[in-house]
Amino acid sequence: MIKTGSGYSVVLRVELPKRPGMLGKVLTAIGRAGGNMGAVDIVGFNQGRIIRDIEAGAADLDMAKLIIAAVRRIKEIKILNVADRTLLIHQGGKIELKSKIPLKTRDDLAMAYTPGVARVAMAIYDQPERVYELTMKKNSVAIVTDGTAVLGLGDIGPAAALPVMEGKALLFKNFAEIDAFPICLNTRNTEEIIRAVKWISPGFGAISLEDISSPRCFEIESRLKKEMDIPVFHDDQHGTAVVVLAGLINALKVVGKRLEDVRIVVCGLGAAGIATIRLLIASGVGQIIGCDRAGILYRGRPENMNPIKKEISGLTNPDQLKGAIGRALRGADVLIGVSEARAVAVEDIRRMAGDAIIFAMANPVPEILPEEAESFARVIATGRPDYDNQLSDILCFPGLFRGVFDCRAREINQEMLIAAAYAIASCVPPEELMEQHIVPSVFNRNVSKKVAQAVTEAALRTSVGTTENKYAMFS
Repeated sequence: MIKTGSGYSVVLRVELPKRPGMLGKVLTAIGRAGGNMGAVDIVGFNQGRIIRDIEAGAADLDMAKLIIAAVRRIKEIKILNVADRTLLIHQGGKIELKSKIPLKTRDDLAMAYTPGVARVAMAIYDQPERVYELTMKKNSVAIVTDGTAVLGLGDIGPAAALPVMEGKALLFKNFAEIDAFPICLNTRNTEEIIRAVKWISPGFGAISLEDISSPRCFEIESRLKKEMDIPVFHDDQHGTAVVVLAGLINALKVVGKRLEDVRIVVCGLGAAGIATIRLLIASGVGQIIGCDRAGILYRGRPENMNPIKKEISGLTNPDQLKGAIGRALRGADVLIGVSEARAVAVEDIRRMAGDAIIFAMANPVPEILPEEAESFARVIATGRPDYDNQLSDILCFPGLFRGVFDCRAREINQEMLIAAAYAIASCVPPEELMEQHIVPSVFNRNVSKKVAQAVTEAALRTSVGTTENKYAMFS
């Protein structure tokens, strides 16, 4: 059964008689329909009747409709309004642009705009690098998508992707004080996307690619990294990979196994799966098997292949196993799911090694539900906030970009990603580490700080960042 949560919660404004037991009837009806009770408030009165707002959590839209229907069936109860709490907080968008300086006098205006701004423009013209000093570029990210691979929704287009990109911008600001701007491109053409990002790049200090379908996302990221002089990061790939590595570092401590000894099965060979495999290999894992809809990935496999999978097939599955994912999981220590709902059966999990680790990260429904796997695995994590061990990219990207900006890094390399993963893992103190707590809370504000510091140190160590302040006040 899928848990209820705030993602589908509704607020029912109801009018009911001012008699004992009437509120209880409403709450009982909500509970019998599967709903989870939230806040109950009195908001007014009408001719001796009470008007209340009642919050109810549901597992999905169908359950929300059942809750509403159940309350409607109660005699003497009148539903005045039903509000979807999630839609309400998105009304008018979630972000806005604010001025950092006052505009109260003519002097303020003369310095911020004409004629004073002309001096600033010419200072940048004479010394182009001063754009980092004299504009918002040094702390701004463009969040670029074409809307072809959004969350668990798939290809919904750039307009429908906008609220997701707004949410990402909100996270950048709240967790790392970075200004991020949603850029939703109305094209799916790889060359056009590359050109568009290059055209807008003068105004940004870094690019975060989001929700672009595989395998195009690999070429887009690779080309932009080669052709631009600012960092480019595809969060669906590398953000996921970093958080998986962080969780795995701590999960292996819990079960007493070593990274270099375990056998890992990765279910899903899209952007996240491929990037996770690459980062795990770079971190010292030697035994990895990739699986997708066509089964186990092996060298020479003819079905469901592309150049990226062909490359990965040469780096994984050293024993050249063939068949369905169940065969790959026999004796495996770790399952990492970055695919789709119900991709793994309970019978397959039974055959894993003792003290198994399962990261089932498909959203909103994981590859296997924790309730189904808990008898056969020691550590279980998902991408959802309503289970223990939420593996969320929120733990990675705000601090990562903060570190990139703090040292003016030219690129984001593997050493920086690995440093970010170990920094996230270190945010769980040894005395708190347990099966149900392998990663810090997404609301732990120390995570972004530690990740930023670790990323900066790795950038400096690998000579892609700098601590130099090039410009004096009157240069």
